[in-house]
Amino acid sequence: MGDTPAFPPAVAADERPARLTLLDQIERLEGQLSALVVSSWPRRAIDVSVPARGGPRLLTFGELEQLRDDLAHRLELARGEHEAIARREQEYRLLIEDMLLAPQKHKWVLVSNEDIGEPGCKHWHVRPRWGPFGMLMNWWRVKISSGCPLAEGSGA
Repeated sequence: MGDTPAFPPAVAADERPARLTLLDQIERLEGQLSALVVSSWPRRAIDVSVPARGGPRLLTFGELEQLRDDLAHRLELARGEHEAIARREQEYRLLIEDMLLAPQKHKWVLVSNEDIGEPGCKHWHVRPRWGPFGMLMNWWRVKISSGCPLAEGSGA
C-alpha cells in the first residue's frame, strides 16, 4: 500500500503543543492563500495548489512541518505572481492614459479590458483618423470599442 503506516505511533505528550502550533500555522497559511485567490478574481487564476498527502489520515509531525513549508513556499510564489500581474495591469492603465493624451506616439497600439484585469470585451485602439489620408497627415485617434458584440439569433 505505501510506506506510511495507517496509524502513526502514539503521540508523545510533549509533542501535542508543537502539533497544535503547526496546525495553527497551516490554518493561517491556507487562509492567506484563499484571500489571495479571492482578491485576484476575476483576473487570471493564480495557481495555489499544494500536492496531496496520500488521502485522509493523521499526519506525522514531520509531514505537518513539510505541509507548512510547502504552503509557505506556495504563498510566497503566489504573492509574487499576484504582484507581477498587478504591476502589468497598472502599466497597461498608464499606457491607456498616454494613448489618450498623445495617440500619435502609439500608432496601432491595442489594449483590451483583459490587459487591465477587467471583465468584458472593451478595447482601446490607436488608429488613423480618415484612413490612409489621416496616416499621411499624422492624424491619429484612440478608438474605444463599445464592448462585446450583440448576440446574433439563429435567423428566421
